[in-house]
Amino acid sequence: MIGLLQRVSRAEVVVDGECIGTIERGLLVLLCAERGDSEKEADALLKKMLSYRVFPDDAGKMNRSVADIDGGILLVPQFTLAADTRTGTRPSFTPAASPEEGRRLFDYFVAQSRTLHGRIETGRFGADMKVSLTNDGPVTFWLQVKPPLTPAQAV
Repeated sequence: MIGLLQRVSRAEVVVDGECIGTIERGLLVLLCAERGDSEKEADALLKKMLSYRVFPDDAGKMNRSVADIDGGILLVPQFTLAADTRTGTRPSFTPAASPEEGRRLFDYFVAQSRTLHGRIETGRFGADMKVSLTNDGPVTFWLQVKPPLTPAQAV
């Protein structure tokens, strides 16, 4: 699973002219499930995301997590993060999970996030979304949790 974390002072997502999710200080997270991902990868990414230290402490060092500051989290599904861009001029999306599996894992991630953190807003899976943000820093991190290799893949 992939999470693109952006430290924001505000962020929102709009669908069909209606704001469906907005946060103030916190993280905007673009989220993508890849083929082979399961709840195990979602849980590992969530744990890392909630504890990743991207907010400044009193000395200005990035030593606080979104949980430490009780910040908001805006989760936005974005399958294009799995794009294979190594060849040609058109991305391939074969590394992304199927739409059904992507939706299932996104919904799972959202539910687990609400259980563990509470201050969660979301985009809408499959919708044409307009996302706006004020990136604070700018601070942006790519987090990825891959499923373990099968014995055939390890050879």
